[in-house]
Amino acid sequence: MHRTKEQCDAQGEWIAHVLRIRDRQDQTAFAELFRHFAPRVKAFLIRSGSDAALAEECAQEVMATLWNKAHLFDPGHASVATWVFTIARNKRIDLLRKQRRPEPEELTWGPEAEPEQADVVALQQETALLRRAMQALPGAQKELIEKAYFGDLSHREIAAQTGLPLGTIKSRIRLALDRLRHAMN
Repeated sequence: MHRTKEQCDAQGEWIAHVLRIRDRQDQTAFAELFRHFAPRVKAFLIRSGSDAALAEECAQEVMATLWNKAHLFDPGHASVATWVFTIARNKRIDLLRKQRRPEPEELTWGPEAEPEQADVVALQQETALLRRAMQALPGAQKELIEKAYFGDLSHREIAAQTGLPLGTIKSRIRLALDRLRHAMN
């Protein structure tokens, strides 16, 4: 892609701003970057499915990260815009993960009651059954289940790690879960 002279000049100016933040904690440079990028980041997040309040909060965090991590910016690796929007994407993913992990509703204090012996035995039997069902899975499905549920990786992270297409990952995991459900019943 060919850049216009104005785009190159603007990119050079944004780089200079980040370097001034990094080297001198220049608040004027930060204010200019904030005025330019914060509304764009917020709009990007809203287009990505975030509500306005979450997008605003996330945009604020992105700009705070820019201020605190200016020393990590490498103009040889990415443009300022690419760097800022990568931070935004990562912040959005972090916030979505937090939303998916509900906080415990009630924290108990003191020792927990001992489980009933019948419950312990039933849990041991279910665990043994699950172990056998996992061993019976085809190798590729077993590996993906382990990465997703024991390795706590997202489907995209598994795809990046294995080189398999995302659709293949999802299909194999779905098939494996169906087999496990059938084996457990």
